[in-house]
Amino acid sequence: MEALYWVLTWACHRRCDHCYDTRFRPYVRDELKAVVGEGQAAFREIIANLPADMTYEVTGRLDAAGRPLRRRTLLVMAGGELLIDGVREELFYPALDALRERYGRGLPNISVQTTGDIMTGRHIEEMVSRGVRTIAIASIDDYHAGMQGDRKFAFMEKIRAMMARAGAREIGLGGARDKRLSESTHRPADDDPGPFFLFFGAQPELWIGELWPRGRAWANGLSNASYETNFCARWSGGKNFLNYGRQGSEIAIEPDGAIYPCCLKTKAPLGNLTEEKLTDILDSLKGHPAFEAINAGDPEAMGLEMGWTREDYRNASTTTDPKGRAFANVCIGCDVFFKEKLSAEITRIRNARLARQSVTPCPAG
Repeated sequence: MEALYWVLTWACHRRCDHCYDTRFRPYVRDELKAVVGEGQAAFREIIANLPADMTYEVTGRLDAAGRPLRRRTLLVMAGGELLIDGVREELFYPALDALRERYGRGLPNISVQTTGDIMTGRHIEEMVSRGVRTIAIASIDDYHAGMQGDRKFAFMEKIRAMMARAGAREIGLGGARDKRLSESTHRPADDDPGPFFLFFGAQPELWIGELWPRGRAWANGLSNASYETNFCARWSGGKNFLNYGRQGSEIAIEPDGAIYPCCLKTKAPLGNLTEEKLTDILDSLKGHPAFEAINAGDPEAMGLEMGWTREDYRNASTTTDPKGRAFANVCIGCDVFFKEKLSAEITRIRNARLARQSVTPCPAG
């Protein structure tokens, strides 16, 4: 895959109004142990079922020997907040250690997402020593408490000073009109170990300005997406999710090992990495018209061979949001289609996969 987005835990020290999943929130005492325990129970099997080769082929590029150019997979590790007490030592660091144990010199490029507001210099050292290449500060928007207006820029300078002491260099996502949001748009060479850091947030020029129609963003009526806003065809959407090994491919992983074609998450997971290899799950979906439509970034086409026209899909994509506003987006239609048609297909395909795996060939002779 070009990228894997792995949420290790729902535990967070914030309960942001714009968050895409209501499960991201503060947990305490036994409740915290339980939610962290979900990730603890799954992370080793998840890692074991990821591809052995953590690289991907870059489209149309050749290396010095004339072979297709390959780059390291980007593995984004996120929460919640991975640096809070009860998560950091109990789950996050053990997962980093397990990744290094499996992949060694073939370790993917690991990027950690954090709000940054509880991060210390010691945390930076501990992450980098465990193989983290990039630290992404994901709170640079007006939705995060304490970051409204120009206050975010003072916070960014504090982070920059901390990173300078750790020898980390700033990189950028590109596209920011306000140059204070990034001091660099440089993409480091694939063999440059870093460490690096970057800033991003839910801003029109940096990330999902319209906000996904999910979680508390949906409940609070904050999504301004229209029907023409096709999240499926954007990065972190479903486009190219089946094309593992090639540029553009990405999937999302939940703490319990459930996988999805997009970070927004479909109504049902495609499979679970605690019981099957990622490539086996994706291979079983190739050729299916609905999943190929997602892979093409054309969710309207999901039902064309299952009794749904594009008009049917558009009609299913229209709703009223929790604030009483008329709302239409392709993600809403996807939710309805999964509920009515595709969830049962996923179960059928999964059962067929597991049945094939349970059949052992008879010994010769």
